Amino acid sequence: MLSEANGANKALVELEHIDLTFNPGTVNETCLFEDFNFRVDRGEFVSVVGSNGSGKTSMLNLICGTLSPEKGRILLDGEDITKVPEFRRSKRIGRVFQNPAKGTCPDLTILENLSLADNKGKPFGLARGVNPVKRGEYRELLSRLHMGLEDKLETAVGSLSGGQRQALALLIATMTPIDLLILDEHTAALDPKSSETVMELTLQAIEEKKLTALMVTHNLRFATDYGTRIVMMHEGRAHLDSYGRNKAEYDVDYLLKEFTEISIELGN
Repeated sequence: MLSEANGANKALVELEHIDLTFNPGTVNETCLFEDFNFRVDRGEFVSVVGSNGSGKTSMLNLICGTLSPEKGRILLDGEDITKVPEFRRSKRIGRVFQNPAKGTCPDLTILENLSLADNKGKPFGLARGVNPVKRGEYRELLSRLHMGLEDKLETAVGSLSGGQRQALALLIATMTPIDLLILDEHTAALDPKSSETVMELTLQAIEEKKLTALMVTHNLRFATDYGTRIVMMHEGRAHLDSYGRNKAEYDVDYLLKEFTEISIELGN
């Protein structure tokens, strides 16, 4: 079981000597990570970019517990969580997916979704699932999104727009105290205006709650405009890492140049 964070270690997340192979023993066997090491320090906002198959989402899945490494270990605030199941890790790790449906229950109302999120990590029992006393608190939380959702508490989440649902998913992921926020291409399915709004809300949540964040994105401008560190993945390695350097060196043109060089290397 996960113990509470003690803040004793500057590194919040550490992947140590990770090996990960897909479809082992078959003609489709693919070794993605071999002796892979990665760390995220407490308070960092890391933007991760890279081509498809470079290891971006697999790294997130390893941290969240969706995937298990063949070798190596995963530490959260100094504690080995390699064999801790995903649902236990979720007590301290919030995740927003590319598909808003993965972070919300479309057939339930906004009120019911927030009530479920509010009870995350609490003991199960025969109690009222929706606490009417909380309505005012939920309205206040929703009003900060500036999307008018505070007046739609009884509306089914599935009827909301993509931007509204993703903003709600972000609120749900950060509603209870967490140490790490995982953003898995969370603006990729949105139109440009909604993407900008959700990114602004993301930064607001990170700063207000003093969260450590790890964001995978294909939007190079978001990678350069937001966060404190940029990592470019390639073939299961950190091809580029702004760690310890001036992040301002990595503008969109520079990242595009790196992508082009990788594509030429792959024969594209």
